[in-house]
Amino acid sequence: MNFTELHESIIQNSRMTFARSGGKGGQNVNKVNTKVHLLLPVEQVGGLSDEERERLRSKLASIINSEDCLYIDADDERLQELNRKIALSRLENKIVNALKVQKKRRKTKPTKASKELRLKLKKIRSEVKKNRGKLF
Repeated sequence: MNFTELHESIIQNSRMTFARSGGKGGQNVNKVNTKVHLLLPVEQVGGLSDEERERLRSKLASIINSEDCLYIDADDERLQELNRKIALSRLENKIVNALKVQKKRRKTKPTKASKELRLKLKKIRSEVKKNRGKLF
């Protein structure tokens, strides 16, 4: 996967719509369409193999709508241009993180020394608590 190719395909193939946003902005909120809805069809994400596309679909199922499009909203800022940049970067980050393959965890056992240390600390703690009792 090439990150520059991914970035370019997101910019070229995404559709943005705009709506009025709540939050900061005072009376301006009711007049200006600053909220960004970003849609990107999964098939048009560039530079991905079929296996990567399926991994993307499974890991990002919560933000994929019924038309097989990735869907992101951004209404953090008062300016539409800033919200566009935020939406694009969020989508790019989500795609990159979804495509990372995590290493398989190998089970390990505590070492003999760590077991002995734990037991020793338990004994010390036990003695401290035992000595707190009444003297008579």
